[in-house]
Amino acid sequence: MTDDALIHPEAGSLPDGKQLAVALSYLAGGRNTPQVVAKGRGLMAQAIIEKAKEAGVYVHESPELVSLLMQVDLDRDIPPELYRAVAEVLAFIYMLEHGGMPDALPASVLPELPRTE
Repeated sequence: MTDDALIHPEAGSLPDGKQLAVALSYLAGGRNTPQVVAKGRGLMAQAIIEKAKEAGVYVHESPELVSLLMQVDLDRDIPPELYRAVAEVLAFIYMLEHGGMPDALPASVLPELPRTE
């Protein structure tokens, strides 16, 4: 089973008004952790989001999580500090795909990671 999630903030939520998008891929029973497979800002973010929607990939909005995931290099596993937050998103996707429809995604406590910008 493959669970793919795209995480991005709402348009205009960043100080400069640009979108960010990070695509994650997780293969249950395969790799141990989700991997960053695409990321972008502005027009690239919009293209990632559109492509995900066209492919039927779940799109979750989380400005805080996407800003942390933008710090992860492409084709790299997410860091241990983000395991819980990303696991909650993947669990939510699993529930959606298997008939369980919770009212909302559980709130998670995001860790403080050093900013590289």
